[in-house]
Amino acid sequence: MPSSTRAVTQSPPKRKSASTPRKQSASATIDWYDRPQYFDMVFRDETTAEMAFFDEAYQRYATGTVSRVYEPGCGSGRLVAASAARGYDVIGLDNNDAMLAYLRRRLQRRKLSANLINGDMTTHVCSPQIDAAFCTFNTFRHMLDEDSAVSHLQSVADSLRPGGIYILGFHCIPMDADPDCTERWKAAHGGTQISVTLKVIDFQRRKRRETLRVSIKATKRNGVVERLRSEFPLRIYTPKQAFDLLASVDDVFEIVSVHDFDYEIDEHREMDNDLTDALFVLRKR
Repeated sequence: MPSSTRAVTQSPPKRKSASTPRKQSASATIDWYDRPQYFDMVFRDETTAEMAFFDEAYQRYATGTVSRVYEPGCGSGRLVAASAARGYDVIGLDNNDAMLAYLRRRLQRRKLSANLINGDMTTHVCSPQIDAAFCTFNTFRHMLDEDSAVSHLQSVADSLRPGGIYILGFHCIPMDADPDCTERWKAAHGGTQISVTLKVIDFQRRKRRETLRVSIKATKRNGVVERLRSEFPLRIYTPKQAFDLLASVDDVFEIVSVHDFDYEIDEHREMDNDLTDALFVLRKR
């Protein structure tokens, strides 16, 4: 899901003349995860900053050389492809066939290679072991209970060699946060313009769950308009709940640095209640 920090905005498309009306088609129930090209456009502009952070974090925080990396919940694979282009040996795991098919085509177009796996990020263990892993932009919050979250962290730890690092990013929601939240932003690529609205439609603090609705209007180069709507739950973490979760796996991970979604390697964040866009660097003991 998208970050609440930097919205991607592009200039609106030029208006067509009255003599060439737009073609339209409506698909209001398609899951946005089944349209990887739109999902990818939402996050595309973040890739450069993320990869620069990863490269620097590998050098600063991992012991030894990082050459083999892993992304659980890789989605459309922009970070898998970017890592492969930098020469890393990459493993990408997701449980959505449409996402993985899109990523395979992307790698083929760019003459890149990666090991792509359809699997469960709560249980998958990489073999041979990896040097680093990364999972950003709230993918982690799709694991809706404590057992799943801990199982995922343990599986990543089992995948890492000692001294390897896991870069984990997700939103924390303070106790005084407004549960009514709507975000809007735009993006464009390859002649397609998209407008995205994300709205919290259900918020249950005691159950630690919020439900989000993502609505997308995609206007293609040929004027065809496609509309998508998708709803999905995410687990809620306050900063303290996030810290407590990571403390529960401190036998396998140590927190070596905390940042935010600005991806500034020299800007460190305190582990306090003001931490909302949390980016943890965990090192395998």
